[in-house]
Amino acid sequence: MAEYNDFEKLDIRTEKIVGIEDFPEAKKPAYKLKIDLGEFGIKNSSVQIVKNYNKKELIGKLVLCVVNFPPKQIGNFASDVLTLGVPDKNNNCVLIKPDKEVPVGGRLY
Repeated sequence: MAEYNDFEKLDIRTEKIVGIEDFPEAKKPAYKLKIDLGEFGIKNSSVQIVKNYNKKELIGKLVLCVVNFPPKQIGNFASDVLTLGVPDKNNNCVLIKPDKEVPVGGRLY
């Protein structure tokens, strides 16, 4: 069982997607995101969401990410944060997002 202290170790924050590119070098279809974390700056994230989202609909979207994992090298791209999602019925990623406007960089609690 996880303890509450374990949850507190995770730093999950609201991010706003401000840029997006295809990531053809990825093993599975993915996008490269530029995300705004407010006072924490602009970061990179690689996400395998091409089956559920087109690039145009993602710009400006608020979603959640883990910001205190070490960067993960994915091919020639360093992903600074883990953008969070859950699988749909076809096991494709659906992004987790707040249901109201919230400040960018706000911490999940």
